[in-house]
Amino acid sequence: MVYSANKERYSSMTYNRVGRTGLKLPAISLGLWHNFGGVDTFENGRAMLHRAFDLGITHFDLANNYGPPAGSAEEMFGRIMANDFKPYRDELIISSKAGYYMWPGPYGEWGSRKYLIASLDQSLKRMGVDYVDIFYSHRPDPETPLEETMGALDHIVRSGKALYVGISSYSAEQSAEAIAIMKRLGTPLVIHQPSYNMFDRWIENGLQDVLEENGVGSIAFCPLAQGLLTNKYLGGIPEDSRAASRTGALQESAVTPERVARLQKLNAIAAERGQSLAQLALAWVLRGGRVTSALIGASRVSQIEDNVAALSNLDFSKEELSQIEDILR
Repeated sequence: MVYSANKERYSSMTYNRVGRTGLKLPAISLGLWHNFGGVDTFENGRAMLHRAFDLGITHFDLANNYGPPAGSAEEMFGRIMANDFKPYRDELIISSKAGYYMWPGPYGEWGSRKYLIASLDQSLKRMGVDYVDIFYSHRPDPETPLEETMGALDHIVRSGKALYVGISSYSAEQSAEAIAIMKRLGTPLVIHQPSYNMFDRWIENGLQDVLEENGVGSIAFCPLAQGLLTNKYLGGIPEDSRAASRTGALQESAVTPERVARLQKLNAIAAERGQSLAQLALAWVLRGGRVTSALIGASRVSQIEDNVAALSNLDFSKEELSQIEDILR
């Protein structure tokens, strides 16, 4: 079946400017970290990507190691690009990253110029595109000089392999230094991708201030805490959940009775707002405009639809924010 995008796809999505750049991202972006790899059902992934784009999600976030196996999410996305999204390439923001282990030897991970450039070349081949819109240094490298890592990002933009570059999971101090280096090189660092949600608020301790002062945007990954901030865990740990899986990123130890009690209180506030717990959590991440986009994951189409519906109510009263703070403390 030939894919034809929804003609009304831009009618209801919110698009936010990335820092002080001309780039805009949808308030909800879709990440392909889980459920789009070689072990997953291709048609389910295809249906999710189609529905996301039909809802106005123009940004798809990948990395070299997404799968499993590593690289397979980019390969799967490449098939969708070739068969379905090719006519819409100029409407899409495609991102990838490099920093984690990909191949044996001293050049298969971290942040050397050798690894970053080689990895991006591989990612472009897997996805079948000439360039990515955003390329990230996926994590700081404690052994490679930051000047080398940033110099590689500068080269990547100047070579036309990426339009914009960013960093992920860098501390406030590391981010400030990276931003300064890129300014000197003449290729601005435009975005930071940190983890951020109601239970993981580290970016509020300095990083957000650094980004705002320098006109750098942010896109929050794990805004639903690996599914913890959904209705799934309100009664404990379901057998089919990530927390019940030995290999899941969400550990069973994170779903404590005390945390479940917090989830239930947050869910009560969500219900008063006419939202699901997930919708409340996404709206909270986007509150005040300090986060450019919330990067969701999904295992089925209905989750994407539910998450995008959060955008219909992003406003919080002072009382609601105070109640939420009391619960999170």
